[in-house]
Amino acid sequence: MENEENNKQRKIIHIDMDAFYASVEQRDNPEYRGKAIVVGGSPEGRGGVVATASYEARKFGIRSAMPSKRAQQLCPDVIFIRPRFDAYKESSRKIREIFSRYTDLIEPLSLDEAFLDVTVDKLQIGSAIEIARQIKQAIKDELQLTASAGVSINKFVAKIASDLNKPDGLTFIGPSSIEEFMEKLPVEKFFGVGRVTADKMKKMGLHTGADLKKLSENDLRQHFGKAGGFYYKIVRGIDNREVQPHRETKSLGAEDTFAYDLTTIEEMNPELDKIARTVHERLLKYGLKGRTITLKIKYSDFRQITRNQSFPYPVNALDIITKTAKQLLLATYPEDKKIRLLGISLSNFNEIIQTEKPNNQLSLFDE
Repeated sequence: MENEENNKQRKIIHIDMDAFYASVEQRDNPEYRGKAIVVGGSPEGRGGVVATASYEARKFGIRSAMPSKRAQQLCPDVIFIRPRFDAYKESSRKIREIFSRYTDLIEPLSLDEAFLDVTVDKLQIGSAIEIARQIKQAIKDELQLTASAGVSINKFVAKIASDLNKPDGLTFIGPSSIEEFMEKLPVEKFFGVGRVTADKMKKMGLHTGADLKKLSENDLRQHFGKAGGFYYKIVRGIDNREVQPHRETKSLGAEDTFAYDLTTIEEMNPELDKIARTVHERLLKYGLKGRTITLKIKYSDFRQITRNQSFPYPVNALDIITKTAKQLLLATYPEDKKIRLLGISLSNFNEIIQTEKPNNQLSLFDE
């Protein structure tokens, strides 16, 4: 109970920039303002995926991680823009300077979002809501950008809150409201719940936090392993993770557990294509390139192996990631073996831009 009490005393803010890359482009290039633009991908939808879409583009249904070809089908007049990471990094640096006026406990998740612990703030304002309001205003006044903020007593709820009233939102979820809020939350919004796990939960009749809450911790652990213990706590509003500045990213990747075991290359290659796209999208968001590509394989008997290939130069190109992963897979002679999970990751980064690797699946791109 002592940890839970300490947790309830925290004041946590999650700041998430609104369509960050696209907003920087519209700020710096007046000709893009008010228009449907996409950062990333290729003109005329020849390849790649959307890293960020402006809010004007989102009205047509264009979303982050969508193939460029699909984006152009939805909006033939959409403008594709090559990312300018130097500009995004510079804006991100200035945003963090604003954060540091209020606290040194800053945990960046990427160029465009961060957690702040303002339990004790430098300016002795006392109110996390007021601090969030001031930060948002400073970003708007000094950088001509907008941010959304979530305020609560722990990281998980603050992050969810920041997404509720985008763009330019400020949402507070207080201690007395958390359990009711968590009960209404769809299971796919929970930390660590990807598509396969969400499908499994729904087949079990678990659609919301309220449904998860009906199961004991042992039941959840039995069905979902260690993550089940986290679900048990978080649905009750308990998240004791501290805001942790200065943690260095060692690797970045993605993986998927399949609804049924894969036994042929024809089944495995499309799954690797999807996983590689996710990895590529995350690398773009975090501005990272790595020299080592690692393939992870878990078999139906839960035996697990990894295979990797290192390059003399840092890479983040989708075709290189995909081709390398498929070559590593072939080298394991996978035909007729039952594979339940595949994963791809990159490591040995040449430049660490953010100081924390993504620790959840709530947002892969700017929202």
